[in-house]
Amino acid sequence: MIVGKVVGSVVATRKNENLIGNKFMIVEPYENMRGVNNRIVAIDNVGAGIGEIVLVAEGSAARIGCGVPNAPVDAAIVGIVDDSIGLE
Repeated sequence: MIVGKVVGSVVATRKNENLIGNKFMIVEPYENMRGVNNRIVAIDNVGAGIGEIVLVAEGSAARIGCGVPNAPVDAAIVGIVDDSIGLE
C-alpha cells in the first residue's frame, strides 16, 4: 500500500468497457515527494479530491479494492487519510 497526495486528474473519453464510469486521479507517492517524479494514475471509487492524502493499493489488490475484478487496473485509491503523524 502507498500513501500519496492527489495532484491531478485524468480524463479519458475512450477506455476499456470495464472502466466506463470511473474517475482517474494522478497520485504522487510520499516517498517521492522530494524531487523524484514517479506519479501514478489510480482509479478512484472513494471520491478523493486534488490535494488530499490517500491510500493506494496496487496490483491484484487494486482490482479487488475498486470492485471491478476484471478491469485492467493496476492502482486504486482505497482510502482518504484523515490524520497522520510524520508525513509532512
